[in-house]
Amino acid sequence: MKKTWFYGLLAASFILSGAAHYMAWPVLAQFLLACLAVLFAAGFLGKATESVAHYAGERIGGFLNGTFGNAAELIIALILLNQAVHGSPRLFEMIKASLTGSIIGNLLLVLGLSALAGGIKFKTQRYNIQAANHSASLMSLAVIALFIPAIFQQGLPARDMGTFSLVVGIVLIIAYILWLIFSMITHKNELSDEAIEEGEALWPKGRSVLYLVIATVMVAFVSEWLVGTLEPIAHQLGLSELFIGAFVVAIVGNAAEHSAAVMLALKNRIGASVEIAVGSSLQIALFVAPVLVIVSFFMGHTMDFVFSIFELAAIAVAVVITKSIITDGLTNWYEGVLLVTVYVILGVAFYLV
Repeated sequence: MKKTWFYGLLAASFILSGAAHYMAWPVLAQFLLACLAVLFAAGFLGKATESVAHYAGERIGGFLNGTFGNAAELIIALILLNQAVHGSPRLFEMIKASLTGSIIGNLLLVLGLSALAGGIKFKTQRYNIQAANHSASLMSLAVIALFIPAIFQQGLPARDMGTFSLVVGIVLIIAYILWLIFSMITHKNELSDEAIEEGEALWPKGRSVLYLVIATVMVAFVSEWLVGTLEPIAHQLGLSELFIGAFVVAIVGNAAEHSAAVMLALKNRIGASVEIAVGSSLQIALFVAPVLVIVSFFMGHTMDFVFSIFELAAIAVAVVITKSIITDGLTNWYEGVLLVTVYVILGVAFYLV
């Protein structure tokens, strides 16, 4: 009965949200229905990820969730990028703001809520400390890669900055691919958490993978529908584009990671939650952002890798406190409170800016 209830609402919310979008219902109705559809689609993706993780292990399961979740955000960013290249250059700043919001949202909100929820149910949760330390080092690389273009911007002409951004993007993608080889192949035994055997998977292996793909497609659609309503809704509420990109769009794009990470933490699978939150942030910084730079180059207008001082400060703050929390290999509910507190402070700052 419980499963029937969930899947019935999942289908109904998806169909109604699609009807509202394609039949041009009032913007407020589109916004509310899309929010509801995102909620259930993200829950479905969380269930599929949990089932896949049962077979593949916590690390690969978390990686798959982060990747599939970021696929929706990449689709949204590519849509905005196409509009930016063809007549709306102002959207470049919104794209970079959404990337910033995704990074800090995963590190502070997703990981924070996971640690808080899991810590309330389980006093202390443990995960692989070596994997956490390597992730911390990669987060430092991401911060360095974002700071250097901003520092050297004043000394380089616009054409050279485009070339520099392209080179930085290519180097970061190579570094990320090598990290996947290192963590998934050559050193996977040292970086993996022990398999959790208790309980059963929700579905057989093949069906779990199929549902993961279906859930990702649903999240991509409803995210696009919701993003289409954000600008008119934001204008009605008087919100800035920086706040829209860094928090509203980012929270929508990360809905899948939010749901899955918290669900896994409540099942004492904090290792997968950390992999989802931190791994997704690293994927945004080291892969998604560089891909957007490279794609924009082939579109004829290279998006630079220069982020604003507010965005750089937010990313640096998020990385510093996340590193201080994850490198000991365990979490508790109060560490979750610390992460969420920083996220709220940054949210207020971006709103006022």
